[in-house]
Amino acid sequence: MRIALAQINPTVGDLDGNAAKIIDYAERAHAQGADLVVFPELCVTGYPPLDLLESEAFIDAVEASCSHIAEKVPGDIGILIGAPIRNNNKVGKRLFNAALLYEGGALHSETRKQLLPTYDVFDEYRYFEPGDCSEPVEFRGLKLGIHVCEDMWNNEEQVEFHLYGDNPIDALAAAGAELYVNISASPFAVGKHVHRNKIVAESCREHNLPFVLVNTVGANTEIIFDGDSRVHAADGSRIVCAPSFEEALMIWDTADTATRCPMQHDDVVDLHDSIVMGIRDYFSKTGAFSKALIGLSGGIDSAVTCALAVTALGPERVVGVTLPSKYSSGGSVDDSDLLARNLGIDFSRISIEPAVDAFETMLEQSFEGTTPGIAEENIQARTRGVTLMALSNKFNYLLLTTGNKSEMSVGYATLYGDMNGGLAVLSDVYKTDVYRLAEFVNQRAGRELIPRNTIDKPPSAELRPDQKDTDSLPPYEVLDRILKLYIEDQKEWRTIVNMTGYDADVVIRFLNLVDRNEYKRRQAPPGLRVSKKAFGIGRRVPIVMRWKRTKDQPVIQND
Repeated sequence: MRIALAQINPTVGDLDGNAAKIIDYAERAHAQGADLVVFPELCVTGYPPLDLLESEAFIDAVEASCSHIAEKVPGDIGILIGAPIRNNNKVGKRLFNAALLYEGGALHSETRKQLLPTYDVFDEYRYFEPGDCSEPVEFRGLKLGIHVCEDMWNNEEQVEFHLYGDNPIDALAAAGAELYVNISASPFAVGKHVHRNKIVAESCREHNLPFVLVNTVGANTEIIFDGDSRVHAADGSRIVCAPSFEEALMIWDTADTATRCPMQHDDVVDLHDSIVMGIRDYFSKTGAFSKALIGLSGGIDSAVTCALAVTALGPERVVGVTLPSKYSSGGSVDDSDLLARNLGIDFSRISIEPAVDAFETMLEQSFEGTTPGIAEENIQARTRGVTLMALSNKFNYLLLTTGNKSEMSVGYATLYGDMNGGLAVLSDVYKTDVYRLAEFVNQRAGRELIPRNTIDKPPSAELRPDQKDTDSLPPYEVLDRILKLYIEDQKEWRTIVNMTGYDADVVIRFLNLVDRNEYKRRQAPPGLRVSKKAFGIGRRVPIVMRWKRTKDQPVIQND
């Protein structure tokens, strides 16, 4: 049997556009002699459709779209698509998350997703009823072990704790499946391909079965999908693998077992390409903005954001503005100008000094008798924010915020100032990784797009004379290690101290700062998720709470 893997980029809610894409890929697969073409999870609706699923009109339109797809694809090819279907029982959630196999314009079979994730960015049990244990689907003499995304992830044998009692992988093998077929909407995170590869290869070797996985690609608001579709042989080796971060159609003959697909991933390359795709899809899928706007400070964050935007959109669709105050160094302004010339973007300079002076005069009486401090410093950041939003509003530009994950973690950002914007490009990228991205941008270009001075100079918000980030924060190498262990690995302060040797007071202070600044992050624009735990919909910490770590809290050891 010849099976086509259709790694496509659907748009949430664009039923007509998604259907047209599915039909096009099915026709192309048919032209290449495929017997079956496999598409990703919920490809008809795009993932995640969220509360669109609660609209009866939307579900009616989904059903009509599925029927249209079945009618329009060539009649002698099977097509496996992902879509929500109604639950006709009077008990349970109103929908199933299903894999629908069509042939000859008719529904051949439906397979309902059994394991519904409700962690991190997932909230599927909000909408879907779990499916019953699936039987293999016989198609043209081959028993297909069809299952949907999460249904394969409970088969990892080495973990200490499993989220679910059921294991669809084992059940399908026991029922006589001859080939696993998984349709997925599995989000990207740096290093995710290693874990995905391990899960699939283990399942193959455990049951001596080949495995087809088709994952979606593209970005929908915060969530990025890398694709990484593949075919594994029964021994776990990879036969076919799709490129990451782009659409692809691949044909595999089930008689072909030759291994020719080594793992070739670089974390910095994946980080760069995922963010570029996230920016590009946000623009193309919203269709709401003419250009991207970036406030250029001469610092590393705005420079990297600008370079990524240019790669995603082209220099003709990126505008840079520098907004110097009396504390801005001449080098920062010059570095911004050089960056803009290197990237070939429109660039202008707007001094904020008149506006800052006006605010200081306005507030002089109210602030009388107080010591100048952060409030006065933040007037500068907020003046920049107002100016950039005025340009955004006037010219229909999307303002890209430039704050990184290190700063957003501990609140080293100004509400209604540098946090203004519509898309937070680096909000899931630690400062140390921002520097790695800068070096990679220049390396890939073969020249110095981001000025060397921007990379080498000490980072500073430049809101007071001779200010440096290290006045308020530990070195980013130290801070980022603490933050990664806490946010992504969910380690508590004692464990972090034992693992790093860092001072306990420092670790406790910054863990408490992360929690205390949730109120700021909740007001930030959506950010592109590139780690296994990003701020936003995947991390839910109360704003109003009184939990705070101290060194004298009890430790209870459980046997």
